[in-house]
Amino acid sequence: MVFEQYLEEKNINSEDFLWAEPDHFQELKVIFNQMHPESFTAQKKFLINKLRRKYQLKTF
Repeated sequence: MVFEQYLEEKNINSEDFLWAEPDHFQELKVIFNQMHPESFTAQKKFLINKLRRKYQLKTF
């Protein structure tokens, strides 16, 4: 699974996140690529929730 796909599963718009905070996006992507997605979720749960509220994926 790639980081962008993971963000979509968590209802986070990866494009908006990348454009607004490119350094933070790359930092999290590097960390994500070094561990299992479930471990990443457990470790970054509060951060993921904050990102979800800020860059909510619009579904129609």
